[in-house]
Amino acid sequence: MKHPPGRPGPPSTPRLPRRARRLVTAGYALLALAVGSDLATNPDFTLSPVLATAPVLASIGTRRARVPLVTGLAATLLIVPLLAFSDSGVPLAVHLTSGLAVLGVTCVSTANVVLVATRERELVRSRSVAEAAQDTLLRPPPELVGGLRTAVRYMAAAADARVGGDLYEALATPYGTRLLVGDVRGKGLDAIATAAAVLGTFREAAYVEADLTTVAGRLDAAMRRRRPREEFVTAVLIGVPGDGGPAEMVNCGHLPPLLLRDGRVTEVETPVPQPPLALLELVGDVYHHRTFAFERGDLLLLYTDGVTEARDTAGVFYPLAERLAGMPETAPGALLDRVVADLVAYAGGALSDDAALLAVRREA
Repeated sequence: MKHPPGRPGPPSTPRLPRRARRLVTAGYALLALAVGSDLATNPDFTLSPVLATAPVLASIGTRRARVPLVTGLAATLLIVPLLAFSDSGVPLAVHLTSGLAVLGVTCVSTANVVLVATRERELVRSRSVAEAAQDTLLRPPPELVGGLRTAVRYMAAAADARVGGDLYEALATPYGTRLLVGDVRGKGLDAIATAAAVLGTFREAAYVEADLTTVAGRLDAAMRRRRPREEFVTAVLIGVPGDGGPAEMVNCGHLPPLLLRDGRVTEVETPVPQPPLALLELVGDVYHHRTFAFERGDLLLLYTDGVTEARDTAGVFYPLAERLAGMPETAPGALLDRVVADLVAYAGGALSDDAALLAVRREA
């Protein structure tokens, strides 16, 4: 059955791990053994209370409420033959108590399945919203932007997260291609809202401001309007003219980009350190830019500290520049795939912070 767009269907029953399946099978075997023993030996006592475990076993791993419900009702009916075959010395009240116990556990097990299924549907719905937010905030840039071939990779530290405080953008503007990579101080919904504000301002200012430092100033002003939240953003802005001239950079307290040329990796450093966005007024200054050679075939890598602050088992930070120099890939997408795989392996499969990478290669 198809479900309307935006409305997730019922969650499917997950496959239990092998060890869990073995334990459940053992539980059913013990239950069958107890019932069979009760029917075959006609003891002067009854094992009918163990039937209360049947709906519990049936509820493990399923997302369909009728499974424990039907199992519990069947277990309740099974008390009738146990009553008929049991010794007359077993009080009727014992069997009645067993029946009530089975029905009570059946209700609880069924309610638990309904609750788990409802929460999983809510999680699916939340993930759908997160994916829509990611598509809006962190939309992948085209493969070709101006004269640049681009690729981007984003890794959220939280397993179920799709967006966070890292941000990136690549835009073709009347003043050439403009790039942005940033990192919001903090986490959670406030960080996402701040990232949205920075990206929205950049997408508008990059098209209308000829001076890249003015774009940075507008980003700082937008962040200052959010100062009651005590937030700031480190960011690096790159402008690449379409006429083949040198690129320019405004670095707002961010990590220096890496320039890969003929197998050599160098940092594009800022001569004078500059504050993050929202903190410019503290130094009473304006942002300054610097130019650098960015020639055809060169690759520029912008990244956030989630990459360089990843640690191995010995606590050593990931040496991005050193690793990058030893990678033979020259296409941005292939290179970032190699970096991500190497980073995840280095960190033991899990990152402690969100990480974003934007790679661009000058084609013309």
